[in-house]
Amino acid sequence: MGLLDAILGRSKPVRPDLDQLFAVPSAALTLQAATGFTPTGRGSVCFAGVEGGGFARLQEDVRELLDADTGRGGIPVEFSRDAYGYTWLLADHPADDTAALVNDLHAVNTLLQDGGFGPHLLCSLIGFQDAEERALALVYLYKRGTFYPFAPLPGDAEKRDNQLELQVRGALGDDLRVEKDLSRWFPVWGAPGL
Repeated sequence: MGLLDAILGRSKPVRPDLDQLFAVPSAALTLQAATGFTPTGRGSVCFAGVEGGGFARLQEDVRELLDADTGRGGIPVEFSRDAYGYTWLLADHPADDTAALVNDLHAVNTLLQDGGFGPHLLCSLIGFQDAEERALALVYLYKRGTFYPFAPLPGDAEKRDNQLELQVRGALGDDLRVEKDLSRWFPVWGAPGL
C-alpha cells in the first residue's frame, strides 16, 4: 500500500483464507447445541459466470474431482445458474458428514482460485435446518474471509429471520470469523443447498 492509498483512505483487500472453511464442522456442533440446527449435508459455491474454454475445462475438472469422491455414493455434482447470472455448484453429502462436505467446498474454491478465477468467487454456503425444517445457511464470503448466518423465513416472501441470524452470530462468535459489518450479510434467496 502506497502513500497515496493511505491519504485517500484506500486499504488492501483482505486476502482470502479458504482454510476458515475447516472450522465449520466444529462450529456445526456448537450451532446444534445452542440453537438445535443440524447440517443438511448440502452446500454450494457461487461464482460469477465466466465464458471461455479455460473455464469450461476447469468446470469439468471440478466435476471429475467431486464425482470421483467415493464418499459421495455416485451423486453427481450439480451446476446451475441463477437469475442474476451467477453460477452455483451444489455438493450433497450425508447430513452427518459435514467434514466431507467442507472438503469438497474447499477443493472447489481452491481449484477456481488456482485456475486464476479467484476474483470471480463470491461465496460458499453450508445448509442447516431445525426440527421444524426452518432453513439456515452459514455463508462464507470469499473476498472478506468471514462468515455470516442467513435465515430466510418460510414461505414465498423474501423475508429474513433477523433474530435467529443474530442468535447464531452470538453462538458462533468464538468458533468462526463472523462478519462484523451487518450490511455485508447479503441475502442469498433460493441458493442451492439452502
